[in-house]
Amino acid sequence: MDYLKEMNHALDYIESNLEGEIDYSTVAKLACCSISCFQRMFSYIADIHLSEYIRRRRMTLAAFELQRSNVKVIDLAVKYGYESPDSFSRAFLNVHGVIPSVARNSGKSLKAYPRITFHISIKGDAEMNYRIEKKEEFRIAGMKRHFHAPEDDPGAVDKFWKEVFENGTYEELMALSSGDPKGVHGFIEVISEEKVDYTIACITDKEPPEGMDSFVISESTWAVFQIEGPVNKAVEDAWKRIFSEWLPVSGYQYAETVDIECFPYQGNRGAADFKFEIWLPVKKM
Repeated sequence: MDYLKEMNHALDYIESNLEGEIDYSTVAKLACCSISCFQRMFSYIADIHLSEYIRRRRMTLAAFELQRSNVKVIDLAVKYGYESPDSFSRAFLNVHGVIPSVARNSGKSLKAYPRITFHISIKGDAEMNYRIEKKEEFRIAGMKRHFHAPEDDPGAVDKFWKEVFENGTYEELMALSSGDPKGVHGFIEVISEEKVDYTIACITDKEPPEGMDSFVISESTWAVFQIEGPVNKAVEDAWKRIFSEWLPVSGYQYAETVDIECFPYQGNRGAADFKFEIWLPVKKM
């Protein structure tokens, strides 16, 4: 399966249905993956949420119509899937900086967001070191938090880690760790396009203290990437490259279980030579 080809098929469908209702189950079917997987890959490759991209494309087309016709705002609202002229006007204002009635006036500066098409860019300037590893089910224990997508609040997860380092939880988890890979790691479960659960935890076969979250990660095959660099920047860059450069040509599909950011006990997480791993659950196409 050609990931980018299938994603472009899904984008063709979205583009054809900007005037009306977009059926996300159809999007997923055309992309040959779940809608959550498509949304995640889209956001990493395009640097924008799918829902925001759709909103911008609709407002681009709406602006064209306003300036070249006498169409009523209420008719545009219905055409582009809004329940009322007010909700449409708010979306229009958010994208263009002016309300629809003002946009009709000549000389007003509006924004046009072109259609996205995905293609592979071969750079060759930075290698990606990885291995494929199968791991039996294992139990983790730690502290879980609910977050908006990291790109919406990039500092939130960092603050969570800082809290764990400062309140003694990190030392508790180090003492509890008994599995491989050893260390205190970040476990990421994508709930929706804009929500993730992030658990700072260790792999263990011991009974966790009261108040800690504990659950089992099922047996999986993982693509394990060796990453080097300061965590704050290197994690974000690595995820983007994995989804935009490695996964589309790897021969694997994203398995959509739990992603892992594996950090060693020792080392300065802000150093340029800090080494850690990212574990991506995968399955053969």
